[in-house]
Amino acid sequence: MSVKNEVMAEKGVGLWEELLISGHRSDKNKQRDQFRHPKETLEFFGIKSGMTVVEIAPGGGWYTEILAPLLGPNGKLYAAHFDPESEVEYFRKSRKGFGEKVKANAEVYENVEITTFQPPEMFDIAPEGSADAVVTFRNVHNWLRNGRGATVDSFKAMYKALKPGGVLGVVEHRLPKSMKQDEKASSGYMHQDFVISMAQEAGFKLVATSEINANPKDTADHSKGVWTLPPSLRLGDKDKEKYMSIGESDRMTLKFVKPATK
Repeated sequence: MSVKNEVMAEKGVGLWEELLISGHRSDKNKQRDQFRHPKETLEFFGIKSGMTVVEIAPGGGWYTEILAPLLGPNGKLYAAHFDPESEVEYFRKSRKGFGEKVKANAEVYENVEITTFQPPEMFDIAPEGSADAVVTFRNVHNWLRNGRGATVDSFKAMYKALKPGGVLGVVEHRLPKSMKQDEKASSGYMHQDFVISMAQEAGFKLVATSEINANPKDTADHSKGVWTLPPSLRLGDKDKEKYMSIGESDRMTLKFVKPATK
């Protein structure tokens, strides 16, 4: 790790501005900070230098780019990604691309270990009781494709990986209470109480909620679900200006703990 990153790791959140403008982050990813509020979100979850953290379903590594240098040389990041041998091409390509990203910038990602998280069967995300925190960003709706049981099992895997007293941080697209919850969350949106209930069923205790990632402009009633909005813009140029003015989705931000004692 470079001297600069070592200093950043030692200082943790004290050098957030420097971390967010770091050259290993693309301009495209930096532009999304205004919607994802990484500093405020990770501070809310209590993520600090030296921690052992599991990132569930990191995708292209948007948050990994921030988490790895934040945790620093004394920290550890388990990136629980797709099955590299999945029958689904999208999963294989995504995992391969993420692996190449980590390998190509070993100086930034030297504390990253890639593991596998592929509901409803593969949950070997980190050694049992090893993590100070588990975080997941806009992923819970995907697990519902395999049913509520598989989603609860996903939360149970996170519970197992955490130390007693460890934190689970969840960000998810939020469905207004006035709208009916699709059991498969096919729109990408979920009721906040629904997400909380599944985490609680796995043993977690809700300790705090935040409106850090709220967006009151988002009505959640779009023809292509959450993917109508940026960055996906599934409708292409149709009403693009309208959806760009809304911005990214309205999101819940939830903080749970694994009770220190049962």
